[in-house]
Amino acid sequence: MPSSARPGDRHETAYDRRRLRQWLAGEAKADGVSRRRLLTLLAATATATAAGTALTTPASASAARTTADAVADRPILKPLPPEWFIERGTNAETRWEALRGTGHHTPNELFFVRNHTATPVLDADDWRLRLWGSGLRGAPGEDRPVEFGYDDLRALPAVTRTAFVECAGNGRSFYSTQQGETVTGTAWTLGAIGVARWRGVRLSDVLRRAGLTYHAVDVQPRGLDAEYVSGGESLGRVRRPLPLAKALDDVLLAYEMNGERLPHDHGYPVRVVVPSWVGIASIKWVGDIEVSAQPLFSPWNTTFYRLFGPAHPEGGSAPLSRQTVKSAFELASGATFAAGRGYVLHGRSWSGAGAVAHVEVSTDGGATWRPARLHDQPRAGTWTRWSLDWRPAAPGATHLLARATDTAGRTQPDVAVPNTQGYLFDAVVRHPVSVV
Repeated sequence: MPSSARPGDRHETAYDRRRLRQWLAGEAKADGVSRRRLLTLLAATATATAAGTALTTPASASAARTTADAVADRPILKPLPPEWFIERGTNAETRWEALRGTGHHTPNELFFVRNHTATPVLDADDWRLRLWGSGLRGAPGEDRPVEFGYDDLRALPAVTRTAFVECAGNGRSFYSTQQGETVTGTAWTLGAIGVARWRGVRLSDVLRRAGLTYHAVDVQPRGLDAEYVSGGESLGRVRRPLPLAKALDDVLLAYEMNGERLPHDHGYPVRVVVPSWVGIASIKWVGDIEVSAQPLFSPWNTTFYRLFGPAHPEGGSAPLSRQTVKSAFELASGATFAAGRGYVLHGRSWSGAGAVAHVEVSTDGGATWRPARLHDQPRAGTWTRWSLDWRPAAPGATHLLARATDTAGRTQPDVAVPNTQGYLFDAVVRHPVSVV
């Protein structure tokens, strides 16, 4: 098994194979995906070994109304000062040096933004969440949905959960800069992640109130942002199904973020939060959810969010689910230190498979390693802050390295197994600094 494979991958690959076979038997839905593509994926599952779970299929548009059209030249609404963010088209990456001293939770104003199109401005008074599909009692289609308004959700029992949201492509640029690999996609460094205290309702509570039946197998939320166009073709609104088991586990429909109303750029009025999974699962501006008695497929779990390349099956891996283990310094790239002076290095490590068990740091380019001090009680679904004392002895250029190990036994490797779309980079990152 490649080093990028994670605990549970075999189970998730088997789940994907079963779903694809159901499609072949006419027992699944694959809107927007060609038969040829699905046949290729079905053939590939015989040898699939990497990352996994599901995304996808088109559902219905919500009755929610856009009260102010998203402006094309302003895909992100909040201020993006250059000392906090690196702007990347419709996205904004958080600078790690801006997180120094901010506490465990990422302030809303510093939280990274991943948009497929542009942030819509929605009116909570007009917003409705529609649940529909063959997995609900008495609601076989969009013509007879079960609806919840904003106040309806807020009247349900609320829960609060600390969890990270991280883009699947976080760290993508290092495939090129550290490993010389050619990959596609936004050239994130490590700032496409944030941890927040989310408040909302359990998706499981909403599903059961909507009339969930034992026939349901997939649950697919869809956003209310504009349709996504790729290669001149509209793929529809962003949508990604979850296996029912995950939907009933720890998934939230969140309406607050760090004690405040959910900001527009982060999904107002309501978003999905899927702890520990790749960010595409945490659909923003959710407007409808298809609950299906059939497996669901779409471009987001067939063309995107699988691993392709020489190290993976010809048709791609199973769809991505849990995030990898990573570490980052709260420090600008190329930072300068004075020789002979004492410093405290700070950073954070996280994993989608469990809590961070320990962190090692090298201040000499990987020649030697020392254990870092952990400043948080390690917990799954969030990061752990750490620090290390350092007194650089002599002038010159060097690299700082941090290497985390999680409670599932995964340790960051020296080299990440490449894939053409640059997902799930997990190798130790070489952070350049200068000593003068």
